[in-house]
Amino acid sequence: MTTYSAVRTTGIYCRPGCRAKPLAENVRTFELAAAAEAAGYRACLRCRPYRVAGTVPDEAPELVCRAVQLIIAGVLDESGEAALGARLGLSARHLRRLFHEHLGVTPDQFARSRRAHFARRLLDDSDLSIADIAFASGFGSLRQFNRAMHEIFRASPRELRDRRRRTDRLVADGGLILRLPFTTPYDWEAMSAFLASQAIPGVESVEDGVYRRTITLDGDPGLLEIGSGGPDHLLLHAHLPYWEGVIHVVERAARLVAVESNPDVRMPGAWGPFEVAVQAVVRDQLPPEDAYDVLRKLVEVYGVPVAGLGHGLTHAFPGPEALTEAELVGPLAQAVASGHVVLDHDAGIGSLETVPGVSANAARQIAMRLDGQRSKELSLPNSAAVDRAS
Repeated sequence: MTTYSAVRTTGIYCRPGCRAKPLAENVRTFELAAAAEAAGYRACLRCRPYRVAGTVPDEAPELVCRAVQLIIAGVLDESGEAALGARLGLSARHLRRLFHEHLGVTPDQFARSRRAHFARRLLDDSDLSIADIAFASGFGSLRQFNRAMHEIFRASPRELRDRRRRTDRLVADGGLILRLPFTTPYDWEAMSAFLASQAIPGVESVEDGVYRRTITLDGDPGLLEIGSGGPDHLLLHAHLPYWEGVIHVVERAARLVAVESNPDVRMPGAWGPFEVAVQAVVRDQLPPEDAYDVLRKLVEVYGVPVAGLGHGLTHAFPGPEALTEAELVGPLAQAVASGHVVLDHDAGIGSLETVPGVSANAARQIAMRLDGQRSKELSLPNSAAVDRAS
């Protein structure tokens, strides 16, 4: 678990390993960077704590962890604290009390810190314009963005960009490259091998240690590429139709390759829960070669064609509405499309087993993969081997 050290005399907080050596009596500790910021401290310019992941305290209740995952998914950005609390069966006031007790921040403060840290990374690593970075990070306006960056980093976005180091900038041709930091140990070779074994033909591929997949954003196609980057990070190369809300794309990519998981247990997540469910049902009913052929045909017949990508990528995976009449997975697609089954972090085995064609084994596989995304990691992020999930 990451513990941040804040120095009362300087007003600065650092991550573990920083070379600063303050007097012990002047140091306060925080388990979240957002909590240090809420207490009035700013990030150290030397160790740059916004570039590493933090974790929810181990003793935090499951309800708080669920709320954190919903915030990461963008629920708070869209609807506010009252709607987030209602989603969890709580009042906004009680939700704030839980967050303050266990995390040291309110839900809004946590979300704002997360957006600001992501924006700071984009300012360092990319050449996106200030306006593009504001909306890519989930801020609703430039004024809101500028105010948050001033409050958290004590400088304007322009000043922060001018401070970036020569080695920060990641040059990309026609795309956006970002680091996905992880906490060691992390075995990318094992993770990519697992992803290759589960790859949906036409939608995903793994070649020469690089994982690629098609995605859609509001119906428009995009491409993600993830590969080894360094001893403490992977590299994500994103080709997207627009940059607005890219913070959520990057978070989902991080969960997919489990860089946000507990370092002791690396359970790969999923880009789309419905994809995981379809794969589990098909692979449960058919031998490997037949399952591969059925998945390929489902993609070719019902998926959205995406031309010119290469690497065996030809389609975006179809949504549940498109597969309601498909063999083997039609009942599942109908249940998801109608809302009878909700495939999220709280998807229960019991509700899945009520769907025709979904066996107890398939339900367990689905729940395990979806629950593998319920990481306690907060920020981009973090995470050894796929712990024999394969």
